[in-house]
Amino acid sequence: MEQIAYWIHKRADITPNRMALITERSEDTYEMLSSKVNNMAAFLQNECQLKKGDRVAILSQNSAEYMISYFAIAQLGLVAVPLNIRLTATELAFQINDSGAKTILFETETSELYREICNHVYFVNAYLMEKIGKATEKNVRHVAVDAANDAYIICYTSGTTGRPKGAVLTQENMFWNAINCQYALDITSMDNTIVLLPLFHIGGIGLFAFPTLLTGGTVIIPKKFDSAKAINIIEEYGVTIVMGVPTIHEAIRKNPNFDTANFQSVRWFYSGGAPCPKELINQYLARGLPFGQGMGMTETAPTIFMLSREDYKYKVGSIGKPAMFCDIKIVDQAGLPVKKGEIGELLIKGPNVMKEYWGLPDKTKEAIRDGWFHSGDLMREDEDGFIYVAGRKKDMIISGGENIYPLEVEQVINELPEINEVAVIGITDEKWGEIPVAYLSLNNGSTKSEEEIKSYCQKRLAKYKIPKNIFILDELPKNATGKIDKSRILEFQMKSLEKESNLSRNRQ
Repeated sequence: MEQIAYWIHKRADITPNRMALITERSEDTYEMLSSKVNNMAAFLQNECQLKKGDRVAILSQNSAEYMISYFAIAQLGLVAVPLNIRLTATELAFQINDSGAKTILFETETSELYREICNHVYFVNAYLMEKIGKATEKNVRHVAVDAANDAYIICYTSGTTGRPKGAVLTQENMFWNAINCQYALDITSMDNTIVLLPLFHIGGIGLFAFPTLLTGGTVIIPKKFDSAKAINIIEEYGVTIVMGVPTIHEAIRKNPNFDTANFQSVRWFYSGGAPCPKELINQYLARGLPFGQGMGMTETAPTIFMLSREDYKYKVGSIGKPAMFCDIKIVDQAGLPVKKGEIGELLIKGPNVMKEYWGLPDKTKEAIRDGWFHSGDLMREDEDGFIYVAGRKKDMIISGGENIYPLEVEQVINELPEINEVAVIGITDEKWGEIPVAYLSLNNGSTKSEEEIKSYCQKRLAKYKIPKNIFILDELPKNATGKIDKSRILEFQMKSLEKESNLSRNRQ
């Protein structure tokens, strides 16, 4: 029953006429969705000659066919390899070759990228998703699937700190993530969930498409995110759950229709993927809109923490408490639990934790020790048991023997209304070992000097935490997932220092 496709076929028996999936091109009841899943499964099994364990890469924007593919792949015991269409052909070719995908499904809009990839990959069979969507054959041979142990999705990490790693998730992982989300947000068959995250991210299906379909609710999937379109869909379909990363919620807030839009149906605006600025949360709360924040990882399918309806107003900035079927520890460098209020590394245990990193047994053993997944994320717990993100373990700056957590500094700078985005990194310093520097961009039409920003920080941060230099850019570099790419900022910083050093030597 933890097999993913079972949900759709069982729902087709229980509530066949209930609306399941709405996209720009189609509206499918559960009965219709079940039929389409069977059709695609038949195509993959008979036409593509795929057998259990074969990997299937998907190169597509959000669509009904994308979601149908996930369920058909699950039904046959195949392994989905969702590809981030924002990556280059070379980067995607690495993932295809690394996963050993034998088949790639693509769409008309990604056909050019597909042709570029073909120059870098071993031979693979390729099929246009629109063609598969028209398949009518329903003769599907039964495949025995071990939901707990068989690989279901290989989802590659963004790889900003090295080669991407393929997190292997099972169908059981996705089942327990759905249960955790349902318990945390009280997701029911009455919910209409809009999917604004790409389906090639674990958040696109785990937050909260799969959980909504498990309960028999309705999932609405725009092809691309557009703030005006999102607001229109929320109003037209009475959307109840709006999940997004902070940049999505910021775009909706900045839309001219935000203040007058009818959001009465929405019982949750929810944020994840990156720490959400308190100012943004407060702007939603000021409009009387429920806004919660959680935290997850690709390796945990993805939910770890969620903020409940009782607490979202009173714990602004917190990512909440661990989900129902997910245990955590916050430990020091010796692996011992830290006291409340102290910062330590997050360890996670639960049925939502990935099986392994694909083809990387050493990395798997390094990450999962004694049954606990070592996240590399730094957290602190307050006196009430609520968790706050302190940053990444690898990002921590040690200056003169003092620990500096970049996120703490970033959050202070973000309090200034002129700031659009900010990233704090550590650079080598002869005297202190490392010093913090800040890169930021300003909102359109705003001005703020380096001295003014430092003056603001002096009232809220210890002296050693204040960035020694502040650089204002038009825009901060992002990785393919839309997150600020600190590795590129650090590379830029190193090149700048090298250039200054060369100029200094030339003057001498």
